[in-house]
Amino acid sequence: MEIELLKHLQTYLTEHRNTRFQKVLSERTRHFTVVTEDVYQLHNTSAVMRTCDVFGIQDLHVVEEKVSKRIDKEIAMGAQKWVDFKRYSSIKECIKNLKSSGYQIIATTPHENSTMLHEFDVSNKSAFFFGKESDGLSDTVMNAADGFLKIPMYGFTESLNISVSAAIILQSVVSKLKQSDINWQLSEEEKFEIEMQWLKKTIKASEEIIERYNVENSKT
Repeated sequence: MEIELLKHLQTYLTEHRNTRFQKVLSERTRHFTVVTEDVYQLHNTSAVMRTCDVFGIQDLHVVEEKVSKRIDKEIAMGAQKWVDFKRYSSIKECIKNLKSSGYQIIATTPHENSTMLHEFDVSNKSAFFFGKESDGLSDTVMNAADGFLKIPMYGFTESLNISVSAAIILQSVVSKLKQSDINWQLSEEEKFEIEMQWLKKTIKASEEIIERYNVENSKT
């Protein structure tokens, strides 16, 4: 029944759009995910969401223990339609959830014992944590981290804007991942669920269309 509904909704999109959905889904991954912790500047979280979409990261986790803000739709450039946005009020809850899902916690930091980006092992499911613009990640994240990762820097500046850091790290690890033999793609069930979400968000009056479809099919 659900598959038939999906096929019905697909008829409301152009062939080009449906093909685009399939192409993007084939490149999506949950092997990596991204976490931002108490990022004060709204445009930075929005930009990170856009970066996740660009590099095929399906989930963005936003922890707001000290600050709560909405995603800036203009800066996200529509990415909020395509990326699953998960909000937490507790960093401990976020870490627990990710570890139970099989992710290793990777703190992005200029920590002197950090792994250089080009040396990072992409074989394990990893959640990349990015911290506040001013003082980085909390002690809770640093203490829970399974590993530390840093971007090589050669100038006087010792840090990068969070959205820039996320883009550099994701471009590197995703490129390496897709050149590997690791099974990084979404399952067919995950693809189905995500495509259904996308269709509902894309098609105007989708709720009414689905309701009408269900009524018509309940009669047969």
